[in-house]
Amino acid sequence: KIKKGDLIAILEGNIKNILIAERVALNFLSHISGIASKTYSFVKKVNKRSKICCTRKTIPNLRVIQKYAVKLGGGENHRFNLSDEYLIKDNHIAANKDIREIIIKAIKSKKTKKTKKITVEIDNLNQLKKIIGLKFDRVLFDNMNIKSLGRGVRMAKKYYETEASGNITLKTVKNISKTGVDRISVGSITHSAPALDLKLEL
Repeated sequence: KIKKGDLIAILEGNIKNILIAERVALNFLSHISGIASKTYSFVKKVNKRSKICCTRKTIPNLRVIQKYAVKLGGGENHRFNLSDEYLIKDNHIAANKDIREIIIKAIKSKKTKKTKKITVEIDNLNQLKKIIGLKFDRVLFDNMNIKSLGRGVRMAKKYYETEASGNITLKTVKNISKTGVDRISVGSITHSAPALDLKLEL
């Protein structure tokens, strides 16, 4: 853990070039260190019960470096973009109305793209009951209370990898992890992490 006044690096080189690059370098380092630190705070809370994952909620053009910072903090990356896998979200379900039909179409399409996983986002257990047994990969429980999440994980774990998301904080993440969910996605570790206060001393 870095404390105020700690030395974290020594730079050697042309003094003029170091001073020219100082602010930009510190901005990146402070931002990345803040993300890694916040990720580590979540990782410690779950104590290896669940994987802490980042989301796609990143700053434009900085997604790769922000996700790298998450890994430095002990978290995991997944879904760099929507083309990485079939992600069936609440808006897709609302547009089509038939959640089973959407999943079946994705399963048929997956036969030609076998490396892509299918994740289905649900926000209530009735949706899970309708789709359980279909051959997809992961259930994403979105904004569920602890009781419903626990029931959902118990229902789904025999068939699918499980994931929880939605306004997860350091106060709630431990209890969420206790449900046995495999992954916990936390948007705040990238979009709301405070920068670490770093400075350059000559």
